[in-house]
Amino acid sequence: MECRSWSELDELINYFMKIIFIVLYLMGMFSTSSYSQDFRGRIVIGKKYADQEVKKAITNKNAKPFYDTLINNKEMAIAVVEPILFKIYGNENILKQRPYESYLINGYWYISGTLPEDWKGGVFEIIISSKNAQVVKLIHGK
Repeated sequence: MECRSWSELDELINYFMKIIFIVLYLMGMFSTSSYSQDFRGRIVIGKKYADQEVKKAITNKNAKPFYDTLINNKEMAIAVVEPILFKIYGNENILKQRPYESYLINGYWYISGTLPEDWKGGVFEIIISSKNAQVVKLIHGK
């Protein structure tokens, strides 16, 4: 397509911008993200109530959790830490460090990657609370 003037070029750009806008709009309208949820026909409590409950939960110092140890086995501990590690260090990098060392020590999970004996490099180390999954330490060697 050949443009003979600036106005023709401007019209062509506007035409393509409209097409791009329509395509993006339709993609957004019909996308089925794993995070999208359809609440039609459901009873929804709402953000205001959720906000009140969060404030109560974090200010109530006497509240005791209904569980003693939330993460009570290494499979669950790994399932908790892998998404965190994947996001920070990349899936490929972390998966190369399987199998993981994992130890429950004094209420904390210590999990680290391993490398084949002939490889050089570092591995991740992560320590999380077995009670609430709070990350206490996260590093990656070089």
